[in-house]
Amino acid sequence: MSDEGRLVAGRYRLTERIGRGGMGTVWRADDEVLARQVALKLIQARPHLSDDELATLYERTRREARSAARVVHPNVVVVHDVVDDDGRPCIVMEYVPAPALADLLEGGRTLPPEEAARIGLGMVAALRAAHAAGVLHRDVKPGNVLLGPDDRVVLTDFGIALTAGSSTLTQTGQMVGSIPYMAPERLRGLTPGPASDLWSLGATLYQAVEGRPPFKRDTAMETAYAIVTDPVEPMKQAGPLEPLVELLLSKDPAQRPAAEQVERALLATWSGAETEVVRPAEPVQERGGRGRRRARRGRRVALAAGIVVSAAAAVTAVTLLHVPGPHSAAKKRPAAAPTSTSPSPLPQGYRLVTDKELGVSFPVPDGWTAGGRATDEVTYKDPTGLAGVTVGTVEPAGADPITHFADIEANTKVNYSTYRRLRMQRTAFRGQPAAIWEFTFQGRVRVFRAIDLGYGREGGREYDIYLSAPDAKWETYRPVFDNVRDGFRATG
Repeated sequence: MSDEGRLVAGRYRLTERIGRGGMGTVWRADDEVLARQVALKLIQARPHLSDDELATLYERTRREARSAARVVHPNVVVVHDVVDDDGRPCIVMEYVPAPALADLLEGGRTLPPEEAARIGLGMVAALRAAHAAGVLHRDVKPGNVLLGPDDRVVLTDFGIALTAGSSTLTQTGQMVGSIPYMAPERLRGLTPGPASDLWSLGATLYQAVEGRPPFKRDTAMETAYAIVTDPVEPMKQAGPLEPLVELLLSKDPAQRPAAEQVERALLATWSGAETEVVRPAEPVQERGGRGRRRARRGRRVALAAGIVVSAAAAVTAVTLLHVPGPHSAAKKRPAAAPTSTSPSPLPQGYRLVTDKELGVSFPVPDGWTAGGRATDEVTYKDPTGLAGVTVGTVEPAGADPITHFADIEANTKVNYSTYRRLRMQRTAFRGQPAAIWEFTFQGRVRVFRAIDLGYGREGGREYDIYLSAPDAKWETYRPVFDNVRDGFRATG
């Protein structure tokens, strides 16, 4: 017999079934007391459970629903009440007339990274509010994300996510949720925490841009095994979201960024603040010691910490500038002897600049002007302000320029969330160890490309020559790098 039209708790008239899962159904209903529409979640009895198990299940549902009702936030579905329906709990919630994210992604459809970031911002704001109230969601997935009018993003089923489909673990009261979006530690039977919800957020974002959950396999068991053991498959359409999603899907909860860091990184992607001449930031170093530029923490830890930097830059919508690393305060060693290699003749349309503080000279195109300097570097920009060349020094130099670049890259990958490596390779320049590094990153309205050459011997001085310019005009600007490199010389 259909429940349509039935009166629940003396006031809620069931009008339309709007959702169904393995353990319950969700109905749109009329609140005949307050004359409003609500959503009712009815927990269904399951024949294989004993009376004691049912009683425990129902009480847990009531307790968790009451906890969720404490979370008051625009991105959280409002839980109005918990009522009894023939001895079974019935959750009374806000009715949001909106499609779920799962509906938009049906059939492998995808969203642009910027739109996925916008939705993610609503989701992580909801999670922050819930976690602050001591509530874990435990079933973050596209089906529980409603996309309402006026760009409202609503996360549903906080703490009461006991309804799931065929790919759901069924250990009563211990493990609830859909396997493709379940964090590894939960599948291993460990106690979940806020980081578990963030893993599920990462899985949802992955599907939004790639068209499938990150570890989806043919069976639930294979999917669970892949989540626990397999590396995440490389993303092809995530764009600037890729570094963040990769971090969120870390197997170790401790390596996932905190919710506030995720929020800032998503804002950076969504706002897409355009940069001009971007010099990659240096990684954190130990104080004292050898002055090396190698970050002592693991790569992922450095990436997570860097999210704050990228987000702050996006929020204030300022040009991203290189901040001198602690090496600039390190005790100076004698510089390497100037090379005896003669520079190339000055190209037509260039002028020679000499920087006494850095002890170098190099050609720059006529019309390019000094755009900023730090203790250990100077930048010259073209008239548009979108292209520039930076010459810098590192003292004392580390063991190998390519190690230096790899360390910077570990920080850069999240500091500039749209970073993409084109190449990084060991080479030699003027008889000294050298490395060449090329990459791209996305600004607000255009893609930029950059190339960096570093060379020098350990303990001496490393020199870096860096060019950044719009990718669409790379063939026009690339000769500038070649001319600066060929005409570069150390003067002291």
